[in-house]
Amino acid sequence: MTGNSKGNIKYSIKDRVGIAEISISDEVLIVIAALATTEVEGVASLSGNITNAVASRLGAGKLSKGVKIHINNRVISVDVSINIKDGYAIPDVSSQVQTRVKQAIETMTGLSVDKVNVRITGVSVENE
Repeated sequence: MTGNSKGNIKYSIKDRVGIAEISISDEVLIVIAALATTEVEGVASLSGNITNAVASRLGAGKLSKGVKIHINNRVISVDVSINIKDGYAIPDVSSQVQTRVKQAIETMTGLSVDKVNVRITGVSVENE
């Protein structure tokens, strides 16, 4: 597996017939991580920074907001920034996000995730 200048991960799968090359865009990994994060109970939303806000305006979409993927020598690490719902335990929600993101990426792509860093950027309080 290698990263290329277009931000894709490429790796080869050997089978009986030959070798097939698979290319996975960084954006695909970001969407997988974002979906897995938002499925965790207690996560109010993904949160981003100014760069994410600009990307959203340019059409990169809300799912890329708050998720960064780093690939270094076949090792994938993920940074997720979230707003947590009021009343939920930060350690519990963070742990669930880490587990879900790691499992989702590894299951869907067959690639290994070294770590998932969770950053809590806010608490969402619902109006009653």
